[in-house]
Amino acid sequence: MKRLSVSKVAGALALAASLACVSFAQAGNQKEEALADSVRLALSHAIRDERPPQPTFSTPIELQRYQQWLAQMSQRLQRKLPDAQLRTEFLETVWYEARRAGLEPALVLGLIQVESAYRKYAVSLAGARGYMQVMPFWTGVIGDSDRSKLFHMQTNLRYGCAILRMYLDMEKGDLYLALGRYNGSRGRAEYPNAVRAAWKQWEFKPAG
Repeated sequence: MKRLSVSKVAGALALAASLACVSFAQAGNQKEEALADSVRLALSHAIRDERPPQPTFSTPIELQRYQQWLAQMSQRLQRKLPDAQLRTEFLETVWYEARRAGLEPALVLGLIQVESAYRKYAVSLAGARGYMQVMPFWTGVIGDSDRSKLFHMQTNLRYGCAILRMYLDMEKGDLYLALGRYNGSRGRAEYPNAVRAAWKQWEFKPAG
């Protein structure tokens, strides 16, 4: 039997280790498209807004509802994100960025489940990165070209929510087509159906 050299074995082990860190979920493969200057400017402004996720509430009832949502989602997400502090920060950011973009937090959580299975450092075969599997070209189109920031929690969620909002607007509110654009599979049912199914798992059920 032919023996492998030590260097070849080491190389093979290194390759296997690197592949073990890569996510091959139904990750996004957004296509770079020609955007109107107004759209590009709006997205750029949304990404540059670096305010922390600090929600405000006009009534005590709204605050109570948010706290119930946070507790309920935290319980559901515990197996995926066992660290309580990280889980709370993640959910607070999802809620803030989703609402900021005019999206349902449950939809965003469902999309993240399908895209990355809640893995912060997930990388797809196409090169999409992070929780919401954002393609790196977006950092050049609407950001500062720093691709490493796509592994930062709030930055990744902000990009993902802003991009999905843009696709929804482009498709005149048609979620099926917007999700297809997000995944680079417009017109095919598998991805939109998967996100919709995951979305149902994250719907909030108010107490009482």
